[in-house]
Amino acid sequence: MTAAALHYDAFGSLKRTGTALGVAAILGLGLLVAVNEGPRWFAHETAPALALEGGGFLFNYRIAEVSYGLVAQAKPPVPDGTLIEAQFANPAGGPALVVTNTAHGDLSKIVVRSPPVHGVKAGVPYDVTVRLIDPRTKEAFATLETSFKSDLDDTVMPARPLTVGPGYQRPPEP
Repeated sequence: MTAAALHYDAFGSLKRTGTALGVAAILGLGLLVAVNEGPRWFAHETAPALALEGGGFLFNYRIAEVSYGLVAQAKPPVPDGTLIEAQFANPAGGPALVVTNTAHGDLSKIVVRSPPVHGVKAGVPYDVTVRLIDPRTKEAFATLETSFKSDLDDTVMPARPLTVGPGYQRPPEP
């Protein structure tokens, strides 16, 4: 063997070892990412839990409006693009009021508000359902069902708004 051949074998051996270490490092990093990020990538397969944090009826007497409000906690966070559908019982009767939003980023807190409602009666339970829907399959993968009661009838609301505009100016007299 010549010195050149020994030198080449040594570097060739180092190249093979370096390549093997590089491949092992990349595979290890991939495994680490899959273990840490996997639950978020496949969140609907782990059946995320929706827990009610708060909600009820919102009486805004300044603009003479009543609506529902709901806050829920999602664990694990809701993946980007998930559809959030909320169905609110219509106190005036008729079909449920449906609000649909799209999750942007990984959401762990879901806040939903209904359009204005009429006919709210004190002490009557009104059902609310929140569903998380996979945008690809259009199937719900998590559901929260609850109901809210009001301590007040909506008859306490003024007949017309007390203020108008962003600065809460007085409305013109009729």
